[in-house]
Amino acid sequence: MTKPRHDRPVIGLSLDSEAPGGYSKFPWYALRENYFSAIASAGGLPIALPHEPDLAAHYLALVDGLVVTGGAFDVDPALFGAGARHPSVTTKDRRTAFELAICREAHRADLPSLGICGGQQLMNVALGGTLIQHIPDEIKNPLAHEQPNPRDEPGHAVAVTRGSRLAAIVPALTMNVNSAHHQAVKTVPAGLVINAVAPDGVIEGIEDPTRRYFIGVQWHPEFSIDPGDAKLFTALIAACRQ
Repeated sequence: MTKPRHDRPVIGLSLDSEAPGGYSKFPWYALRENYFSAIASAGGLPIALPHEPDLAAHYLALVDGLVVTGGAFDVDPALFGAGARHPSVTTKDRRTAFELAICREAHRADLPSLGICGGQQLMNVALGGTLIQHIPDEIKNPLAHEQPNPRDEPGHAVAVTRGSRLAAIVPALTMNVNSAHHQAVKTVPAGLVINAVAPDGVIEGIEDPTRRYFIGVQWHPEFSIDPGDAKLFTALIAACRQ
């Protein structure tokens, strides 16, 4: 594998995008500070990736690792073959097009990649999986996956799959995580395996055991709520050095 070209592996993070209003009267990019600080604290050099689908391969030539971030939007159900679209679904089509392109290329190139919340769902769809469009409609007696308490506090626990790469990284078989989503992974594509599950059966993590590091988690480890959260970023940086 190609080793990083710098003392600190360069980690590209996908930005969120917002319509005019608030910060600017024109469309603008945004991302919470703790995404970047989590990478920097783990020993990486974080850089932001704007949404240019045709330039995805060029961005990947500049980075040693990738983080597909979360956001208050959904993957278009048409992208995973759904015949109908739930009324709660909102999309950011250019962002999704960029993330699909860069995620698929990163997986093909075995570039260490971490998907966070919606980023995990994106990873799953990028490789051929499907999503639950609205958890309360498909899961019996679901947990409050859109937790009512602040996002920097735990919302529920997850069971980590024994023998998974996630279990080796954490290392633990239970984690306390925050929760801010109404969609979730429904079916995983060939090659990916489940590495974490909520008590109500909702899939909370996926990974590809054939890659150096290709992991998605449904929670937000950048808040460092569980002791294992920071280890996810440390392991990402370590994989970039391999």
